Amino acid sequence: MYDYDLLVVGSANADLVIDVERRPGAGETVLGGDLAVHPGGKGANQAVAAARLGARTALLARVGDDGHGRLLLDAQRAAGVDTASVLVGGAPTGVALITVDPSGDNSIVVSPGANGRLTPGDVRDAGTLFRGSRVVSTQLEIPLETVVEVVRSLAEGSRFVLNPSPPRPLPQEVLAACDPLIVNEHEAKVILGESAGDGGVGDGGVGDGGVGDEPADWARQLLAAGPRSVVVTLGAEGALVADATGVTRVASVKVDAVDTTGAGDAFTAALAWRLGAGATLAEAAGYAARVGAAAVTRRGAQESYPTGAEVEAL
Repeated sequence: MYDYDLLVVGSANADLVIDVERRPGAGETVLGGDLAVHPGGKGANQAVAAARLGARTALLARVGDDGHGRLLLDAQRAAGVDTASVLVGGAPTGVALITVDPSGDNSIVVSPGANGRLTPGDVRDAGTLFRGSRVVSTQLEIPLETVVEVVRSLAEGSRFVLNPSPPRPLPQEVLAACDPLIVNEHEAKVILGESAGDGGVGDGGVGDGGVGDEPADWARQLLAAGPRSVVVTLGAEGALVADATGVTRVASVKVDAVDTTGAGDAFTAALAWRLGAGATLAEAAGYAARVGAAAVTRRGAQESYPTGAEVEAL
């Protein structure tokens, strides 16, 4: 019997958000709206999203001993996340600087802060937590060597979900554990090597031919690189799921987007939880698409995440 449906190992940031009429170009200054401060970070977002949906959720992360850290811990606890493994101190809490344009699209710059001090040793010290978790999810806003240690700490029978954001080439050991690897268009191309410079997937890219032009090509190429399954998110166009049985398109839900901040984290958390509950990859992605659609209809990240009842209403 597992103690947790989902263990999230990842980042916790304070999101500093400003609405702008348009994002500035190089050397340009634009005026924006009032600054808003929200709890965020891809790891913390996933934990809150899963807990709001009803998953028994724990978070392994690191925050600073400061006001932003207290904001993040309060938000986790209010959502029902177990924060016993959130470490405090070592550096200031991470911060994300976010601009949001009138269409709801965002641009983000992250200062990792304490997230960069979440170490492989911290993961090893949390062995009991890993043994009690059905699904483990992480991202790349923490050190890559820490993600590698997460893979090495997985309990037998548990499932590993990775959203490689911000994207970078991944070691084969990590790729082989992903079930699924969840990427958007940009992340897919970086992992496949088109814009990763030397490298790409593993040590040497994915072979001849470059990256295909169609999302289904990306899904197939990523799957061939080693993950057990792959999900390519396509925003308003839904998602593609790929595993040994083939590639399947999952439809989205049409909504009026207000703010896309954190929507991908809600998608990942929902998918990870449903997979742990026994759903197929396509079923879990379909549910996750509804969760992501609900999230973009509200401003902010964690405060935009729906409850299970709200998702069913879609």
